[in-house]
Amino acid sequence: MGQEIDRTRFSEADLEQFSARLAEETAALRSFAQAGGFKDARYVAGFELEAWLLDHAGRPSPVNVPYLRALNDPLVVPELSRFNVELNAPPVEMGAGVLAAMEESLLTTWDKCQHVAHGMDTVLAMIGILPTIRDEDLCLANMSAMKRFDVLNAQVLQQRGGAPIRIDIEGADQLHLSRPDVMLEAATTSFQLHLQVPYEQAGRYYNASLASCAPLLAAAVNSPLLFGQRLWQETRVPLFEQAVELGGYGGLAEPSVRRVTFGRDYVARSPLELFEENLEHYPVLLPIPQAEPATRFPHLRLHNGAIWRWVRPLIGFDAAGQGHVRLEQRVLPSGPTVLDMVANAALYYGLVHALARQPRVAESDIPFAAARANFYAAARHGLQAELTWLDGRRHLAQDLLLEVGLPLAREGLRDFGLSDAEIEHYLGVVEARVRSGQTGSTWQLQRLAKVGGDVHRMMDDYLENQRSGSPVHEWR
Repeated sequence: MGQEIDRTRFSEADLEQFSARLAEETAALRSFAQAGGFKDARYVAGFELEAWLLDHAGRPSPVNVPYLRALNDPLVVPELSRFNVELNAPPVEMGAGVLAAMEESLLTTWDKCQHVAHGMDTVLAMIGILPTIRDEDLCLANMSAMKRFDVLNAQVLQQRGGAPIRIDIEGADQLHLSRPDVMLEAATTSFQLHLQVPYEQAGRYYNASLASCAPLLAAAVNSPLLFGQRLWQETRVPLFEQAVELGGYGGLAEPSVRRVTFGRDYVARSPLELFEENLEHYPVLLPIPQAEPATRFPHLRLHNGAIWRWVRPLIGFDAAGQGHVRLEQRVLPSGPTVLDMVANAALYYGLVHALARQPRVAESDIPFAAARANFYAAARHGLQAELTWLDGRRHLAQDLLLEVGLPLAREGLRDFGLSDAEIEHYLGVVEARVRSGQTGSTWQLQRLAKVGGDVHRMMDDYLENQRSGSPVHEWR
């Protein structure tokens, strides 16, 4: 989805041609895998961070075009809105020092980005949903100047039959509104983790990633506010799902088939089942002919990029043309600090590795319906969510993380070859956050109450704490 396109209008013939190529590549992918095409057996980590450009009043600053021109860094690219950018990093093989390398890479890029922002009288911020954003900020005039975003917006509305986007979220407060475009998606910024895995194990890692979503998100919530309303602990989840609300070929009749989705079930054997599901259930959003060789599955990859599973399988190729499978864990919000995010990465990589390598598969003990219910409970309630775990019992997320989740994550990271010192440095941050109960969301809500509901003052305090680099459990 990161590529730019050269057209904004498509004919029925374009759609038929794309659909035919998609069907051919989906069948070819299965043959490629069965013939041993995925030979890379390494575990490789990576990430993407979506960030905000703000003015000194804490409002969104729609300047990403001149900003990216001044920055001139291929690792930093546009996002949907003119006030968002995405930071990327070279992948790092799992092993000793991987987390420290991720932190150093992100800090280096972040400092460079912040330096350029300051030269434009702008500041960069990491937060799941910007508390100071206004409805009028999320307009088409603030959409990034890339054709692919125009097409995405037009295609979503076309497949909805022109019906407006409706947002309906209830928490401590309530938010009900309708919009004529997909720009509310721009309010949801995330820290997306990638994990390349051996193909033969990819099914187990995908299922383990789904099972780990709830405890991972409960520990990391950082999006409790939208338009001044106190909603879910991770409001980014329902907002993203509703901002691009589309069903499959049956419209919205099948509730488990959505463009933004936790999914329909675990996979039985491999994530290739999800690419076949993409073909069978999801209409093409971007019927753009691809010039890349069919052996790189370009139509399949583009179609997959317009289906936003919370855990998304990806097919990639390295510089030598070697194919691989990786998983994109999309549940984490941006922020509060670089250290907090790398600590969250430690929790995910360790927990998913431990769960995937257990003798008994996690999905045998956590039914898919329970994993999905866990995820939405964590998004609503954070550390106070009740989650069903491997023992079949319900646990408070805070207790589950301290008693089971963190020990499993330590075990998984050790198996990846990380030292005890590195493990404790990062997982110690998560443990302290969980013990204190002070996530990014709880800090925002408590600080907002202290300042009498003044979101601008709260955001000033948030940015000051973020600049300190101290993890959120130490914030005052």
